[in-house]
Amino acid sequence: MFRKKQSALLISAVIASLPASVFAAPANQSEEPVEIPSLTVTADPLGARTPDELIFPVTVLADEELDKQRAATLGDTLNSVPGVANSDFGPGVGRPVVRGLQGSRVQVLEDGLKTVDISGEGGDHTVAIDVGRAEQIEVFRGPATLLFGSGAAGGVINVKSGRFDPDFGDSPRVNGQLGYGYNGDERQGNIGLELPVTDNFVLRTDYGLRRSHDFDIDGYQQIGQTRGDKDTLQNSDAVSDSFSVTGLYKGEWGHAGLGYSRWRTDYGIPEVFLGEGEEEQERIHADYDRVDFRSEFNNPLPGFSTARLKLAHTEFNQQEIGGEFFNGELEERGVETEFTNDESEARLELVHNPIGLWQGVIGLQLNNREFGAEGAGHGHGGHGGDGFYIRDNDTRSMGMFVLEELPTDFGRLEFAARVDHVRSDPVTLDEERHIDLPSGDEIHQEANLGSRSFTPFSLSAGSIIDLDDKHHVRLAVTRSERAPSAEQLYAFGAHAASGTVEVGDPTLDEETYTNFEIGLDRHAGPFRFDTTLFYNYVQDFIYLASRDDGTGNPILIEGDTLVFNQQDDARFYGAEFTAAWDVIEGAVPVTLRLSGDYVRAKLDGGDNLPRISPGRLGIGVDTAYQDWSLSIDYRHIFRQSKSAELESDTDGYDLLSFNASWAPDSLKGAEIYVQGRNLLNEDGRRHQSFLKEEAPIIGRTVMTGIRFDFGG
Repeated sequence: MFRKKQSALLISAVIASLPASVFAAPANQSEEPVEIPSLTVTADPLGARTPDELIFPVTVLADEELDKQRAATLGDTLNSVPGVANSDFGPGVGRPVVRGLQGSRVQVLEDGLKTVDISGEGGDHTVAIDVGRAEQIEVFRGPATLLFGSGAAGGVINVKSGRFDPDFGDSPRVNGQLGYGYNGDERQGNIGLELPVTDNFVLRTDYGLRRSHDFDIDGYQQIGQTRGDKDTLQNSDAVSDSFSVTGLYKGEWGHAGLGYSRWRTDYGIPEVFLGEGEEEQERIHADYDRVDFRSEFNNPLPGFSTARLKLAHTEFNQQEIGGEFFNGELEERGVETEFTNDESEARLELVHNPIGLWQGVIGLQLNNREFGAEGAGHGHGGHGGDGFYIRDNDTRSMGMFVLEELPTDFGRLEFAARVDHVRSDPVTLDEERHIDLPSGDEIHQEANLGSRSFTPFSLSAGSIIDLDDKHHVRLAVTRSERAPSAEQLYAFGAHAASGTVEVGDPTLDEETYTNFEIGLDRHAGPFRFDTTLFYNYVQDFIYLASRDDGTGNPILIEGDTLVFNQQDDARFYGAEFTAAWDVIEGAVPVTLRLSGDYVRAKLDGGDNLPRISPGRLGIGVDTAYQDWSLSIDYRHIFRQSKSAELESDTDGYDLLSFNASWAPDSLKGAEIYVQGRNLLNEDGRRHQSFLKEEAPIIGRTVMTGIRFDFGG
């Protein structure tokens, strides 16, 4: 309680100390606009637009800002972005949560096409991407179904690797970073090579790795634990490797690139291990092989200025490996569940020449997914075989979209529409499946479920209103539809690593989102800010719900929680804001930053939705002197007491971090950095995580290393 009061007093004192002049340029400073650095949003189909020019809120991390936030997982990297939180399942998993929505509702792209994994099928599944090679990360908050399809109902995150960038120098370039963190003996590294073969052709390759042991925490791992290994997050070690090679050719007609990439990871699911009696530990091994093609053509057809064709094929495999121990000795280890996911995607964008004042893009997107799962898993042989947890299924989708923009005297108007057709075909089993309940009852799933088809249709309209040369108002409304994912339809059985027994519903309807946004920003001058209010009404929202066993606790089957996919109308609303004030300019500049977010989510009947991110409020300061730069950040994560039925509350906690770097001319393109995270060594629990009861955030850590960029 004392620490919470300290946090509130500290934030209140800092805010109260800001003079009234914070909301206007100081008298001794120039009123000339200080423009935000221009960063093009590469996932924007119109192309060449900056975040400031887009109607829907987009945050771009690049260059120094990305280096400051870069972490081992995507969710951890984006955890500081307003509206985005990290739903981890231990240090090996970091999945982004956008405005309270996660899993298959948040689409992750790499260079504009979907990242293929099974992170939507379980909270323990990581996003198959190496953040180490990212040159830029773009975060679209709110429904982006108009541009990217049914899986983008909550938002889109595009990771730009730079592999298909048509711009390159005339000499070889080497870039990357090497780092070491004492917590977990963590070693990270990434190195990339760009080799211009001719003036028109370049070869690029990169390799990245991560190695870590079990991480330190503050106190016991599990809530209520009183004995065992203290101050250690057991079974939290992680290993990952990534590799890619790409060739790109450019000419006056445009450019085209072909690349191959491979990614693999092996990580533990944190679990308390006492070394007494019968115990189990779970590990996950996942890998993919992927081939990508990217191209852009100038003046491809009469009436069109640009055509972009993007193709990708990925073969993904994941194994969930269980180890059985007796009195601390390993007795048996084997694969409990194996998932495969082979996916092909094609996307064509055609930017047309202006028609009157209208400019826009039309597009076509195709996707084919073949998903398989098998295993006997976690001692639940009675849950039915033949497609353990979720039966094999094929999903095919086709989408067509159009986006049009109209300049006006007051700003711009934008309209978009998209229609998709999604067909899902589950395999027919030899016999029906069943789950035995502790009460003696049974839950059944038919052997033949038949195929399901959906036709999601989405519309959006928005406007940017220029109040003056420094201020914008953004207004947007979206009505979008989302098809249920395969796991929401067909899941039926135990998911060992996540500790759940999940039941899907093959009769689920489409979700329908009606989203309203209003934003105000000041994008120039010594004081800048961006704030957004949103309201999202979802008809037939699909969520995982537990059921009471009659004692006020969820039904457990052999220690795993029984959860059902069910639908109800829901409401999400909240706010996000950032502000920056250049307090001092000159040899030792000082910039003060403030940020925060809040999301509230509940069903129409009044019940709270589970795993909704709590409110956050943060303050930071940036400064520099000669070759040195320093950033310090303090953030308070508030208590989450708006919990769902049978869900526990989480206490608030404080995070203190810093980033320091030294880049003298003598290093000629390199810099030494030091980063500190969770310096207060807090025992924080992420409410949005499925693992919050079993694992806290990792404890205090300091990472140091070198970043370099030579040649080019």
